[in-house]
Amino acid sequence: MSPSLARFVIATRFTLIEHVRNQFAVALVFLFVPLWISLGQFMIVDVGVSFRLWATGEILVARGNELTQISGALNAVTLIVGFAMFSATFSSGTFDRRLAMAGYPRPQLLLAKVASLVLASAVVSLYATAVMWAYWSPRQPVLLAVSLFSAAMTYGAVGVALGTVVRRELEGIFLVVMISVIDLALQNPIASKGADTALVRLLPSYGAMQSASAAGFSHSVLLSCLAVQLAWFAGAALLSLLAFRRRTRSAVTGQAPSSTQGAPCSLPTARRPKSTTRS
Repeated sequence: MSPSLARFVIATRFTLIEHVRNQFAVALVFLFVPLWISLGQFMIVDVGVSFRLWATGEILVARGNELTQISGALNAVTLIVGFAMFSATFSSGTFDRRLAMAGYPRPQLLLAKVASLVLASAVVSLYATAVMWAYWSPRQPVLLAVSLFSAAMTYGAVGVALGTVVRRELEGIFLVVMISVIDLALQNPIASKGADTALVRLLPSYGAMQSASAAGFSHSVLLSCLAVQLAWFAGAALLSLLAFRRRTRSAVTGQAPSSTQGAPCSLPTARRPKSTTRS
């Protein structure tokens, strides 16, 4: 194994351990996802609802509870992955700076976060798709899982960026929650009057919502919407990269101040106390 690959594996292992130790995020995966989807199944009426798929202009008919499950699943995966990536990045900030100061390559540290993001997004998205499959049969389950995965990746990158920038944990958690709630609430055709307006095209999970809706109730494969979601992920990932490089740059280039310019720092020598004589 090459040294670069070995460093990447070590960094990835520590990042995954950090996620596993986040028991609250693990509990959210196994409890919040089925709870949110089950509430959509039993609390929303199952009558037929007509809505326009903005990406294609096609009028689709779906049961209200099934449509709410898709919106709820997207909300769940974006919240969980965004929160998990933010929490891991925020808590490991000091450790990352120390590793960079010790000479650990920053590309391996960043790639380790990307690897953990991919794994977390895949696990949560497949789990959410399986829970929905237990209640009804989406017409394109694979495309539905891919749509959830793309949204989770986007919010995971947003979580990394926030974990690098914000100074207090509460601020980052609040931002992740509010962005996800506003994003998905405005796109729900049942809850929002503006779900078929041009405004939704500016929202972070627009591509995933359109693709997931098409996967659930039609045979259309909206690759253009997945491309839009990929662009959102690329933008969030770029912000994460810039924020991470800025946070660790001071650790790499910073130098300890010295009292004499050009001379190495040294510990101060203790002064011997003056002897006193009694008169």
